[in-house]
Amino acid sequence: MTYESLILTRDGRGLAELTLNRPQAGNALNADLCDELARAAIELDEDPTLRALLLTARGEAMFCAGGDLKAMQEAGAAGGALIKRMTGSLHAAISRLARMRAPVVAAVQGVAAGGGLSLLCGCDLVIAAASAKFTLAYTRAGLTPDGGSTFFLARLVGLRRAYELALTNRVLSAQEALEWGLITQVVPDQDLGEAAGALAANLVRGPTESFGATKRLLLDGATNSLETQMELESRAIAEAIRRPDGQEGIAAFLEKRRPGFVGK
Repeated sequence: MTYESLILTRDGRGLAELTLNRPQAGNALNADLCDELARAAIELDEDPTLRALLLTARGEAMFCAGGDLKAMQEAGAAGGALIKRMTGSLHAAISRLARMRAPVVAAVQGVAAGGGLSLLCGCDLVIAAASAKFTLAYTRAGLTPDGGSTFFLARLVGLRRAYELALTNRVLSAQEALEWGLITQVVPDQDLGEAAGALAANLVRGPTESFGATKRLLLDGATNSLETQMELESRAIAEAIRRPDGQEGIAAFLEKRRPGFVGK
């Protein structure tokens, strides 16, 4: 597929990089970008060779400014319909990124606001430059959160802090976001690309199917009963031990060597 507001590249070894490509607009989410995110998420989710995804953004000042408020204003009376189109596509993309078997690593520079922050909440691991900033910002514009943030945020930072982010629009530094549990790691600005790339490359060498099953278990764990969740765990690990990577992982552990996972 071809994209205008995204750049999708593959290294031929199982790693793909998806880059937000509206730097002149702060990578703000308009209808076209949301539609392309949904299309790209399907393409990636259907790629049997994908073993890790790196999410990045062009431009130094903004990872993503959130929803394109100018486009919403210009829509006038059709604003509600525009929002439904945008969120429909954005939500489909985030759902697939969160549930795809390949781990998703985000590299964040500049500001992640509104829908940009929501997009990060749906990623598995988030590495931020030390100068990065994070804010929800929806209620500042008289709006309400979307992008799954009302699902993910309380699970990541706790309900009280989620209220604070949503109602006061507090801006978190990268270090504060790390301490709150919103992100995974903070690195010096100049090291962001190398650190995120190294993490994603390491995940490429991992047991991809087991990663996917683990992601699904963690997502479902908050809403299932204990007994339901334990049954799903039992079934998942039984399936894992039958896979080539499960057999390889056990053998490597017992033989005290590094496993050679193939993603199956």
